Amino acid sequence: MGLEYIYAALLLHELDKPVEEEAIKKILEAAGATPDPARTKVLVETLSEVNIDEVLKQAVAVPAAAAPTPAKAEDEKVEEKKKEEETKKKEEEEAALAGLSALFG
Repeated sequence: MGLEYIYAALLLHELDKPVEEEAIKKILEAAGATPDPARTKVLVETLSEVNIDEVLKQAVAVPAAAAPTPAKAEDEKVEEKKKEEETKKKEEEEAALAGLSALFG
């Protein structure tokens, strides 16, 4: 369903007007859209079973996930690079020890 229908219904609800087919049709026409009678009817029937105020409260109450900060991403890259360097250094030490044991083995 197009968002324009939802926006029209929310506008009517916010203005304490009944969410009716004719009112949604008028709003869509005023906005320059050509309303689809079937969509309008389905929307009105669906919203008649919904407590819009409750849905809006729940939507506002849902916390948004915070975007990772660039500094945190950089810190993770630096830590990853350090781990790679440590791993490489350990491998070099092990190779050197293996070479020494071959001399004395």
